[in-house]
Amino acid sequence: MTATTDADGVHAATLTAAQTAALAYVRSLAEAERPAALATIARQLADVGHRPEQVLAAAVRHGRLTVNFHPDRLCVDGRTVALALAEDGVYRSQFVTGISNGGLSPYPGGDRDRWEHLMFGGAYQQPAVLPAHRPTYGGLNLLDHPDGACPRFGSCHLRLRPEVLARATFSLGDSHLGPDVVGTADAFEAVLAGLLSTTVATGECLGRVGTDVATLVRTVLGAPATPTTAGRALDDYVEAQIHGVLDLTHDVEELVVDPSFAGTPTGATLELIAHRYGFPLRWHPGFTLAVDHVDAEFRGPAIPVLAARLHREFARPGAPVDAALIGRGAVSAVTEPERWADRGPIADTLQHLKQLWHVLVRFGTPHTG
Repeated sequence: MTATTDADGVHAATLTAAQTAALAYVRSLAEAERPAALATIARQLADVGHRPEQVLAAAVRHGRLTVNFHPDRLCVDGRTVALALAEDGVYRSQFVTGISNGGLSPYPGGDRDRWEHLMFGGAYQQPAVLPAHRPTYGGLNLLDHPDGACPRFGSCHLRLRPEVLARATFSLGDSHLGPDVVGTADAFEAVLAGLLSTTVATGECLGRVGTDVATLVRTVLGAPATPTTAGRALDDYVEAQIHGVLDLTHDVEELVVDPSFAGTPTGATLELIAHRYGFPLRWHPGFTLAVDHVDAEFRGPAIPVLAARLHREFARPGAPVDAALIGRGAVSAVTEPERWADRGPIADTLQHLKQLWHVLVRFGTPHTG
């Protein structure tokens, strides 16, 4: 797989046959739903004074793909995610890195493989498909959340250039749930219809409570959002599956970083990435939480106990729980498992650390200073 540059000098990834087939399969599903979706969009927009085609075009034009990641987690080769990005210049899927901030099953017959088989009509199960050909995952950040479209999967995110939209597929909700509302940039009707219907039914859209159709439409038409207000979208997002190489030099518009990494080796590596590959680095407000405020119900009673231990062993007295502290625990669980042996299987500790991150996103407050 190579890349091309068109007559206007715009870089474009050249897709493999499997990647092209995956895009075509999702597009065909979305096109079959187009008439019903357009009727739904027209009905939901009847009171806000905008035409369906106007809002559809603006949604795709306004939205940015974001790819959330934890920069300090360790890949199977021992490098941190940030160092691998700095050295390789490519963002890779779990089929290559061997890690995931969601479900980890990077092998034939695993959960991820089965989900992709259903989503893409078996395109990635053909004999010639390599692990590096698999899609990478992010979200469509329609409401300009400063923490990215899918903070569930990481404290930092890559904001991608608009051109990447052409080789992305979308699902309303996470792929592990088997969503039946899917689309592409040129067949986005079903996804928009689903978003509008959910907003009308719940008064919430993409993690933002108190959103109505008029607010959603104003935002996608380009009205200023509230970039200092975190989206906290743990479960409510438009997932994006990006087909073809995600190249840092050509495909990334901006790197957005949690402030807990300022002044750390991880932060220095992130700054190196931005400098080396030629895009700005921006700090979002981040999340902090006092260790004695870690909720015991949202992800279960084991999480406050883990947070207290993590804080006791890795944090300064009085410091809050933040992304960098959770990362130190995640690295320790991999590199010194004996330290955590009393908690049972390491896989359980790593899962609990993921859940502590979810608690931090849900209840945390912005960094100060």
